[in-house]
Amino acid sequence: MSAPDGSPVGAERSIGQLFASATTEMSALVHDEIALAKAQLKQDVKRGAVSGGMFSMAGAVLVFSLPMLSFALAYGIRTWSDWNLAVCFLLSFAANVLVALVLALIGVVFAKKAQKGKGPQKVAASMKETAGVLQNAKPHPRPGNDNKVLEERVRETKAIEAVARSSS
Repeated sequence: MSAPDGSPVGAERSIGQLFASATTEMSALVHDEIALAKAQLKQDVKRGAVSGGMFSMAGAVLVFSLPMLSFALAYGIRTWSDWNLAVCFLLSFAANVLVALVLALIGVVFAKKAQKGKGPQKVAASMKETAGVLQNAKPHPRPGNDNKVLEERVRETKAIEAVARSSS
């Protein structure tokens, strides 16, 4: 078995190899997070499309069924009862509106599901959490002499920067 960079597991790896491995893994993590966001966004778009379709169907049913269903239902009610024809047409219209309301309620249910599915926001929060964890990570302390060498290098770098600023 080997590590992602090809070196055998258990073998000592250099800091460069460790950094390369960490970079590769972070890149894979970011790509996976993006893929997850895309998948969740597709699901939300699909729910929104179903909602829009249901609203469209409700409107189409209301528009196209009113003339035929109204006449048929009104004359049917008139045949079964001796009510006034105007009352029969009002009852027919009320039945058509009821069907349209049921379809619109189905559309509302799907629209609420689409709003609740905040996929990209979940992924963004997850990525912020990952970044926060990585920012708080501190390297392991090095043996005594290495710290002194690093401190000297930092002082030298600051001195060079100060000279560069004063000369410009």
